[in-house]
Amino acid sequence: MKGIILAGGTGTRLLPLTAITSKQLLPVYDRPMIFYPLNSLIKAGITEILIIVSPEHSGNFLNLLGSMFRKFGVNISFMVQKSPRGLADAYVLAEDFLDGESSTLILGDNIFEDDFTEAIKTFEKGGRIFAKEVSDPDRFGVVEFNEDGKVLSIEEKPEKPKSNFAIPGIYIFDSEAVSTAKTLVPSARGEIEITDLHKHYLAKEMLDVRVINGKWFDMGTYESLFLACSFAKESNFSERFHPMINEAILEFNAEFKKIVSLKK
Repeated sequence: MKGIILAGGTGTRLLPLTAITSKQLLPVYDRPMIFYPLNSLIKAGITEILIIVSPEHSGNFLNLLGSMFRKFGVNISFMVQKSPRGLADAYVLAEDFLDGESSTLILGDNIFEDDFTEAIKTFEKGGRIFAKEVSDPDRFGVVEFNEDGKVLSIEEKPEKPKSNFAIPGIYIFDSEAVSTAKTLVPSARGEIEITDLHKHYLAKEMLDVRVINGKWFDMGTYESLFLACSFAKESNFSERFHPMINEAILEFNAEFKKIVSLKK
């Protein structure tokens, strides 16, 4: 199992905050946003991680994360996405990195209270995604269940959602995700949609959808970013981080302060 974090895009809805940095490098209380999806992957034992970034901010990601976790056995690679082509494009870009292996993809601006370690470690084949009941499902991909919990349909940002269950930004797929993503036809938005990938696995009866109950923040607005920061502070979320991440951050801080003092 390998990990992918999609951290590209322009973050225009958060201007002027994102005028000079990537949205995924903005602080969520005491950690840059990117550390939260990193934590989900590392806690699940994933040690090979690809971060997909936009060209204008690639240097910032490299300066922060380039070698931070290497001594701990976690290897982070970077790939530049020159222009956003949809979430499913992550699998096309990551083909060589994945090299035929399964993967967990997390969006770099999603924070979860739930721990996905068991869901990742027990995955074998097909696809495994998640559903979270929300008040504004029309903003997301939406999954419809029958009375027995079987998935009936999946739609991308429907005007009239068939349920209140949104699909959050974490997806687990086998190696077939790459070849399937290559065949997807762009939607009216000009993007290859991740929901079309979900539908592919659903049609083959190889899609497992699990409902999550913990808090989920999709930080595309000022309000959601504020709420995520408040939650991280009030819940002492940093205490839930993998100890290795906390140690790496302390070492990074100490080294950075040392470099600053030498320049004075």
